Amino acid sequence: MTHLVDVKSVQPVGPLTLFVEFADGVKGEVRFLKSHLRGVFEKLADPDYFAQVGVANGTVSWPNEDPDLAPDNMHIHLERDGKWVLK
Repeated sequence: MTHLVDVKSVQPVGPLTLFVEFADGVKGEVRFLKSHLRGVFEKLADPDYFAQVGVANGTVSWPNEDPDLAPDNMHIHLERDGKWVLK
């Protein structure tokens, strides 16, 4: 059984790029490729909207919690590679 670790903080650090830190100290860069910006993620192409990122209920999210990123998969990638690229 996988134990979920809450996201502690998130900061936009560049175009379509975030720096995320988890409560257990795992941290790294999360980057969106433009090819990933479909469906609910389409809104993230707007730099002003992207900059509104925050933490809600232990996850990286944007206003109205839509969209949000599953912390379990993000944690795996950041712990292993120090980065996660969403393609």
